[in-house]
Amino acid sequence: MKAHHFKTLLANLIPLMLLPVLILGCKSYSENPYNYRIPEQVEDGITVGTLSDAGIDTSLIQEAVTRIRNGAYGAVHSILIYRKGKLVLEEYFPGYTYKWDAPAHQGQWVNFDKDRPHSIMSDTKSITSTCIGIAIEKGFIESVDQSIFDYLPDHQHLKTDGKDKISIEHLLTMTPGLEWYEWNAPYSSNKNPIIGIWFSDKDPVSFILEGELRYEPGTHYSYYGGNQILLGEIIRHATSMAIDEFSQKYLFDPLGIDSADWNVRFPNGVIEAAGGLLLKPRDMLKVGVTFLEDGRWNGQQILTKDWIEKSAMPYPANLSIKVPGEDYGRSGYSYSWWTKTFTEAGKENNIYWAGGWGGQKIIVMPDHEAAVVFTGGNYTSKVRQFGVIEDYILPAFK
Repeated sequence: MKAHHFKTLLANLIPLMLLPVLILGCKSYSENPYNYRIPEQVEDGITVGTLSDAGIDTSLIQEAVTRIRNGAYGAVHSILIYRKGKLVLEEYFPGYTYKWDAPAHQGQWVNFDKDRPHSIMSDTKSITSTCIGIAIEKGFIESVDQSIFDYLPDHQHLKTDGKDKISIEHLLTMTPGLEWYEWNAPYSSNKNPIIGIWFSDKDPVSFILEGELRYEPGTHYSYYGGNQILLGEIIRHATSMAIDEFSQKYLFDPLGIDSADWNVRFPNGVIEAAGGLLLKPRDMLKVGVTFLEDGRWNGQQILTKDWIEKSAMPYPANLSIKVPGEDYGRSGYSYSWWTKTFTEAGKENNIYWAGGWGGQKIIVMPDHEAAVVFTGGNYTSKVRQFGVIEDYILPAFK
């Protein structure tokens, strides 16, 4: 494999890394206390309002943003809070762009803003899952219970040793039973199976499906982005559209998103559908709001309510998963979304989110009619954004 292909992968793909916790060398944030300001109203379909309009304690949020600015929660590039139909907080922070071959992956120091697309890393998996849900609703795919080989015509020879029992749902929930597991090897090593694809002379689908079937499909969780790469190819064969074209037509265009960029492809043209998407933070929020509103965006049904429910609840085999480098403890995993129940003031709060390496998150909080977006640059340090959720955002909700 050519070196520039590998660099392209690492510059855009990697989901969640197992690396030692390091202290990010960064420029000093302003020590001045943050004074709340209403988000800017622009013509993008999002209505803005004030924290008080949404029943949110302004003083707590001001303290949270002050602490973020001062680096207390690591490298946060943006925070957006949407509640009760309005975007009520939108703040951006200076930080380093991502650069694979730089120390701590720190590229150029920039002032992040609403117009700068951000790599959403493994949030991409949740977008790929969303596209599968839309493809089913539109009739391109019959059911999540179908064998994956119904839509992989060029790889029928790999339908052996029980692999024909792997369903679309098993890919969505990372339970196909194959040997692959990303969290046992560093992302700098081709022994990591998501990196190994790029070193192989096999096409990506063959590489993934030639893995040994070690567990009965549906019974064992194993984190591996190859599942979503296969889902992207299933969409291509089912709809005669690659996932970039399909997502633009059926998801991003209805949401008014025109800058989505699937910018990682394998040498044979297969799109890396597990971690290679770039979106602006406001566009990430639109996805979160669509899930919050049971699949609707500004009155248009984008996704079925049933799909939303499947995304919000953990798959039976996917309970108590510990994600390396994150601060939220153990969680569940659903249709490529993370799930967890938090307790605040004696009340349970069911939350689910798309999560990506470095601190990219689309968080849906149905119990509070809220959605929260983070972007960040914690590529070699622990992500502490759920500290903001637990310390400030949940207590601020009235």
